[in-house]
Amino acid sequence: MSDRRRFAIVGTGTRAVMFRRALLETYADQCSLVAVCDLNPLRMKSWVEETGRDIPQYPSDRFENMIRSESVDAVIVTTMDRTHHRYITQAMELGCDVITEKPLTVDEKKCQSIMDAVERTGKKLTVAFNYRYAPRNSKIKELLKDNLIGDVHSAHFEWLLNTKHGADYFRRWHRDKRNAGGLMVHKSTHHFDLVNWWLDTTPETVFAMGDLTFYGRENAERRGVTEFYQRAHGSPIAAKDPFALHIKDNEWMKRMFLDAESADGYQRDQSVFGHGISIEDDMSVMVRYESKAVMTYHLTAYSPWEGYRIGFNGSKGRLEFNVSEKPYVSADEGDHNFSANVKGASEIEIREPVSIIWQPHWGRAHQIEIPQSNEGGHGGGDRRMLEDIFLGAKEDPLRRAAGAREGAFSILTGIAANRSMQTGRPVSIEDIAPRQFKEGGSSQFGCD
Repeated sequence: MSDRRRFAIVGTGTRAVMFRRALLETYADQCSLVAVCDLNPLRMKSWVEETGRDIPQYPSDRFENMIRSESVDAVIVTTMDRTHHRYITQAMELGCDVITEKPLTVDEKKCQSIMDAVERTGKKLTVAFNYRYAPRNSKIKELLKDNLIGDVHSAHFEWLLNTKHGADYFRRWHRDKRNAGGLMVHKSTHHFDLVNWWLDTTPETVFAMGDLTFYGRENAERRGVTEFYQRAHGSPIAAKDPFALHIKDNEWMKRMFLDAESADGYQRDQSVFGHGISIEDDMSVMVRYESKAVMTYHLTAYSPWEGYRIGFNGSKGRLEFNVSEKPYVSADEGDHNFSANVKGASEIEIREPVSIIWQPHWGRAHQIEIPQSNEGGHGGGDRRMLEDIFLGAKEDPLRRAAGAREGAFSILTGIAANRSMQTGRPVSIEDIAPRQFKEGGSSQFGCD
């Protein structure tokens, strides 16, 4: 009898491929992928066929049967965000540990159900926050932990998604806020978690403003667009749209989405300038933390370049962190990049990928050397996170592993931001936090 840990994956989409590769290749000596589960049988069949293995496949309504029949030890959840809580809680009730993709879930009620299940079952829940593991982000944690700039009083954090990456959230299921909580929850959970972790604190009060300002039919009409389409496949109008996704031209996407469409009706290539988009694309947030630090945060989903920058202001100086996640090459951006047509504008071949600048009070600025990594996605974070998940977390003074508590606090900022945008008022985290946090019993919800 093999002593390898037995894993099942529920949700056979794009993100699940990283976990599949880890289980079948990198950590195959320690782990086994014994089953997969999905709502769409055609996509699941294609996903499994890629492996060349005979992996048992279960429809979503036989999730419990899968866990019992295959003697599953741990479940990896990579489904649509609004369904995370269902699989997380059921898996724990059946005796499994759980690894879930971010975000933990999409609203406070589902968050409470997860916390209740963790408390009731005592099972381990890990949230896949790969950004913590990127060497450059770990370096920031190390510098702040070492008190380089003293007590941090404020921070300004800007995250930019370019018109390739950012637009994609408006083509697929994320465009409906009920599915993912909008970008404030689905995407910003990464960013809010980084700040919680960097500053070793939790959010207290949130105020936010945001709107759909670029994508969507109404905004396109305002800019003078007169031709529209519902989806790219089969549309002559889409052939002229640089924002269109032509999935028939990508064999993998064709198999996974176009060929599987008849099973659930999901269209992966909807127009970003169509009707029915209920999420924002430009958002500003102010957060006060338990430490009394204040952060101003901005997310833009239609920028011509992609990356993030944050400045920390402390009692002993300032720390600035700048990251270009994709080098900016104007010729690669297509016809919708107009910088070269502006009089007097010059093209920038490539942005500085990463920089950390430290400036003490009454001293000159210093550029700090950063450990670079091209090993895997998210700045090398994926590989290091997977090592923790499948081999077990080693002694880590930076405490990068994230559990239920960390997952909850990362989404609570976004959930509060959504409520604030709706009401126009600041929102107290205490009003939406799980009861376990209010009762002071949240220590059991870590990863240790």
